Amino acid sequence: MPTDVHQHIWPPEFLALLRSRTAPPRLDGWTLHLPGEPPYAVDPADHDIAARARLARADGLDLALVSLSSPLGIEYLPPAEATPLLTAFHDGALDLPAPFGVWASACLSGPETDPEALRRELARGCAGLQLPATALLDAAGWARCAPLLEVAAEQDKPLFIHPGAAPAAEPTGRAEPPTPAWWPALVPYVQQLHTSWFAFRAFGRPRHPELRVCFAALAGLAPLHGERLVARGGGRERGRVDCRAFYETSSYGTRAVDALVRAVGIDVVVSGSDRPYAAPVIPDLGADAAVHALRHTNPARLLGPTKGARP
Repeated sequence: MPTDVHQHIWPPEFLALLRSRTAPPRLDGWTLHLPGEPPYAVDPADHDIAARARLARADGLDLALVSLSSPLGIEYLPPAEATPLLTAFHDGALDLPAPFGVWASACLSGPETDPEALRRELARGCAGLQLPATALLDAAGWARCAPLLEVAAEQDKPLFIHPGAAPAAEPTGRAEPPTPAWWPALVPYVQQLHTSWFAFRAFGRPRHPELRVCFAALAGLAPLHGERLVARGGGRERGRVDCRAFYETSSYGTRAVDALVRAVGIDVVVSGSDRPYAAPVIPDLGADAAVHALRHTNPARLLGPTKGARP
C-alpha cells in the first residue's frame, strides 16, 4: 500500500500540555519555543486532524506514519515532565483516523531506559520505535539504548532514527548576526544523522544484527562517503548492501535520491515527506517501478508483516 513513513501531527492533548509549559519546549499560542532554534510560527492547519487526513488521501496514501518531533527534546526531559507528554502523544496519535499510524517514542533521561513502556506501546499498535539521532552518536549511546532496541527486535519492529534537538548557541558576549531559520535543519540535523549512521555501522549493527533500521533524510547522505570509508580503513565491504538498513527521502529530490540509490541500491530507499515541514517529493528515477519500490514494496519490507497497521 502507498506509504509515507515520516510525518508529524500534534494531537490536541499534546498541544495543550506544550502550552502549559513555562520552559522550552513550549507553545505560546501557536509560537513554538525551543532552546536551539529561533521561535517558530506553527500553522494551526498543520495539526488539524481532519484536514491532514484529507491531505494524506489526496496524496494517495494508504498509510502515513506520524512520529514525535524529536527536535522538541521531549525524550530528554526529566521523567516527570516527559512521561505525560509522551502519553498524550501516543494516546492521541493512536486515536488518529486512517490512514495514520504512529512510531513509538521513549523517555531517555532516567537512569535506565524503560523497555516495558516501549513494549506496551508496541502492543497497542505502534509500528516501531523512533529514537533521536542524538541518542545514537557513539558506542555508549547504542549500549544505553540496547534494552529498547532488543524489545523492537523481539517484536520484529523497526527503528526509525530521526534528528534530535539542535544545540543551543553558547553566549559569546558579542553582537552576532541572527542564525538563519534554515540553519538547524541543514546543519545540526544533518550532522546528527551523518554521525549516527557511522555509529550504527561501527557499534549498532554488530550489537543488533537482525534489527531493521530506517534513517530519516537519507541519513544525512552519509552512505555517499563509502569510498572514503574504504580509503581510510573503515572496511572493504562497500559493495555489500545492508538489506535491513533503510533510508527515507524527506526534503531531498531526484539528484540526492538517485545518488543514494547508486550507493546502496533501490531496495532500501523508502518514501517519506516530513509533513507538515516539507511537501512530498516523488523523485524522477526514470521508471514507474522505482517509484513503486519507494512507496509500496520497500516500506512493506521495512515495517514487516503488519505493514504498520494496528491490531
